[in-house]
Amino acid sequence: LARQRRYASESWGEDEGQQEGRSFREDRKPRFERDGGERSFRKPFGKRFERKDGEERSFGWTNFDDMLDTEWKLSPPEKADFLTFSLRLDTRRIPPAVLRKHVRLALRDEEARIKELGKKFVGRERKKEIQEQVKLRLMGRFLPIPAEFQVVWNTRTGRVYFASTQTKMIEMFLDLFTRTFDLRLEQLLPYSLALAMFGEEASAKLDTVQSTHFI
Repeated sequence: LARQRRYASESWGEDEGQQEGRSFREDRKPRFERDGGERSFRKPFGKRFERKDGEERSFGWTNFDDMLDTEWKLSPPEKADFLTFSLRLDTRRIPPAVLRKHVRLALRDEEARIKELGKKFVGRERKKEIQEQVKLRLMGRFLPIPAEFQVVWNTRTGRVYFASTQTKMIEMFLDLFTRTFDLRLEQLLPYSLALAMFGEEASAKLDTVQSTHFI
């Protein structure tokens, strides 16, 4: 059991080096815990990762131990008092030069087509439509770039640790977490963490502390 409880700290980062992250806490006890314990832990993961062709970004929950495992076949999310899983983000990126080239080629074809119809130029809305069509067509030719952001949830203390400091990733995580578990998370800032460690009686001293920027 002690070895399992160390899982959250020892398995936090990648195999090569550690990841920085942010800490959060629940705003209330999760509904699925009140409704009957462990049997319902797995149920909320219905919003697991699903890749959608033609979309620039796909994201969702995956196995903590293997981001390719979206069915939790390798291992369950339950680890003693912890729930462990990952937020996986797949991004397809089209190089700007490639997109510009193919849009220009498509516009040339369109200009030749409308010239035969007696028209002089391609309208603004039609240009936007062509650009979207080209982008959608090219999207399927580029392999998605996967990124994994691990999550460790201490169900005993209500603390949730997310392995990213990127603002957009944190926003994505908080939104998906709320939609999945019907819970809102409050980010634990240094002040909140200090109060949790030393108690409310330390608030007066903490109020006098000034932040310092290290360069």
